[in-house]
Amino acid sequence: MQSWPAAALPVLGGPADVVPLRLHDSAAGEQVVVRPEGPTAGLYVCGITPYDATHLGHAATYLAFDTLVRVWRDRGHDVTYVQNVTDIDDPLLERATRDGEDWTVVAERETALFRQDMTALRVLPPTHFVGAVEAMSEIVELAHSLLGNGAAYRLSSPTGTGDDVYLSVEAAEHFGSVARLDGETMLALSAERGGDPDREGKKHPLDALLWLAARPGEPSWPSPFGPGRPGWHVECAAIALRRLGSPFDVQGGGSDLLFPHHEMSAAHAEVATGRWPFARAYVHAGMVGLDGEKMSKSRGNLVFVSRLRTAGVDPGALRLALLGAHYRSDREWTDAVLELGTSRQQAWQQAVRRAAGPPGDELVRALRRALADDLDTPTALGLVDAWSGTSGDDRSAPATVRAAVDALLGVALG
Repeated sequence: MQSWPAAALPVLGGPADVVPLRLHDSAAGEQVVVRPEGPTAGLYVCGITPYDATHLGHAATYLAFDTLVRVWRDRGHDVTYVQNVTDIDDPLLERATRDGEDWTVVAERETALFRQDMTALRVLPPTHFVGAVEAMSEIVELAHSLLGNGAAYRLSSPTGTGDDVYLSVEAAEHFGSVARLDGETMLALSAERGGDPDREGKKHPLDALLWLAARPGEPSWPSPFGPGRPGWHVECAAIALRRLGSPFDVQGGGSDLLFPHHEMSAAHAEVATGRWPFARAYVHAGMVGLDGEKMSKSRGNLVFVSRLRTAGVDPGALRLALLGAHYRSDREWTDAVLELGTSRQQAWQQAVRRAAGPPGDELVRALRRALADDLDTPTALGLVDAWSGTSGDDRSAPATVRAAVDALLGVALG
């Protein structure tokens, strides 16, 4: 699947790795030092299901992990960044049916719009941008191996022809150690977030769907266990294992993916490879709300990046508005948040046009320290605010700061 063009990334001077990079690991419940074992850092971030394009919750998540990529790159690491697109799933088929369109048309259009949004926001593109449909053979291979080693089982499909296939979570020794939730909470979240804990015949209520037998009127693909389409969790496990192996450095996504999605993906990988952990750190972004509720399709309160761009909102201001809150925090989207991003962008643009300013190298060091502390963008933005509002006689500072804001925060100040 085609990704999007990369914005130029300035190279900053001076040592960037004096302070260890610490990120909050959901599996550990605390900050941990994240240090790639070799020159290349590995990152997997769960992508969109393209029944709608980028809303502000999506944007906040991808900006958080773009910041991580920028920090790694500034530290001299190559980055293998993998992001999927769930271009076959129930919400996509429901949207297509509702609008009387072919599901592939909806998926292609919304994925293209997502690329445009990411380009406008200057998000660095993933190394591998992979749709479930193009990875179907990999997914089938993984599901087949799980069935072959006894970690999965067949269950007669109640709506299609043939058998569905489920992963037995009891086959995964470390199941439950990613999200660290009690059984009652896992059951409730499974029901809420696409699982089927009440389905009769399952060995365990939390067993995860690997393969859905073909249903009348829906697309399907061939497999050794009959025509059908994959479950969600096996998709990400297969795509990540093929391109990153395990363990890789960071599994990322919104906090609503911690369970069941990241827990289940790790379980799939563990029973397929015999290796643990799947990822060395699990990093999760908070939710963006509107009028006191999380943005979601079901609530009908989505604010789309593309509509803000069409209304004339500068993507740089939008980026600053979203980076103004810490990536892990749940936050509200309001007009005031956007106004702050806009005024901040304007103040910074004016400051870097000055002939001189306070020492730029000192600001670069301070920005690196802030971002090494669990990607603390609010502190980083406050540092640039302070620099912008202070006079100085370092004639090289404006150019240094312009490059640093571009390289580390992704905002081009002109």
